[in-house]
Amino acid sequence: MTPANISIKNVREAAAVLREHLGPAPLVRSYPLEKELGLPPHRRVWLKDYGWTPVGSFKLMGALNWMAHNLEQIGNRPVVAHSSGNFASGIAFAGMRYGKRVIVVMPKSAPKVKWERTTAFGAQVRNYDILTDHLTGDRERMTREIVEGEQALRAHPYDDPHVISGNGVGGLEIVDDLLEQGRVISHFFCPVSGGGLMAGHALPIADAFPNAKIIGVEPTGADDFRQSLAACKRVRLDRPNSICDGLLSYDVGEHNWPILQRLVGQSLVIEDLATRKAMRWMYQHHGLRCEPSGAIGVAALLSQQGNLDGEGDLVVIVSGRNVDELAFQNWIELD
Repeated sequence: MTPANISIKNVREAAAVLREHLGPAPLVRSYPLEKELGLPPHRRVWLKDYGWTPVGSFKLMGALNWMAHNLEQIGNRPVVAHSSGNFASGIAFAGMRYGKRVIVVMPKSAPKVKWERTTAFGAQVRNYDILTDHLTGDRERMTREIVEGEQALRAHPYDDPHVISGNGVGGLEIVDDLLEQGRVISHFFCPVSGGGLMAGHALPIADAFPNAKIIGVEPTGADDFRQSLAACKRVRLDRPNSICDGLLSYDVGEHNWPILQRLVGQSLVIEDLATRKAMRWMYQHHGLRCEPSGAIGVAALLSQQGNLDGEGDLVVIVSGRNVDELAFQNWIELD
């Protein structure tokens, strides 16, 4: 597979597609984070909250754009994708909007809320054991068998130009909101797994604010992107591990990597305990019940990682809120 040349033009085209289905996710000023970080009055912190979307995460943006660009190829065939849960509900939502049948290969340990959202939008879920997948390869095998046996068209959750461009629409929303207010971004923090979210957002952020520091955030047990930056090539992890179930891809995608390598200067690595503290902090100060993957960017700020010197604003991606109630309560119970 040769990486596609994905540009800001593709992201702007995707924005027209998405506006047919949903409005912008809110960009919320975090006064508590500004105080916590001791920022001067002229600097602000903004949270881009994708938990607001109909599927509880950012994943429907890329899924909708992918579906819109593959309608003719899909025809009457089903669509299949593997997902830890959020792209599952995203592609299910897209299938519902475009009247297409969707099959998802998902870990049997996925949060119940992700399974419920996915099936509520009409998708069929087939499960595999993520704990043994590094040995069995069941996720890839099952997906391939559905492609071959049921003539399904495969949608990749992050390694696809249309998915990247669709995800980037959220970055355009951030740019438009802040430019309208006369603001400038000095730092942009975003979780990195397969790289579809970060690659998409990095394009409009770098285009509008070329001096902004674009910073990835990963769990300590799933830091393949950090290792990739250090090695100047894609590094694959055989068994990523973290409570951040949405950040456990084995490596960043081939289409994502050139964008990430060019535009993202560093990736911070966060312990799961710091992510749990951020989940509790977000609940206490903003009333948001974030999933671990959604809170890890805030964890990077609260743990004082990275140099925040500069004159602009800080933007942090809250990528999703799909977490089961019992798991959430257990994670934020730190005493």
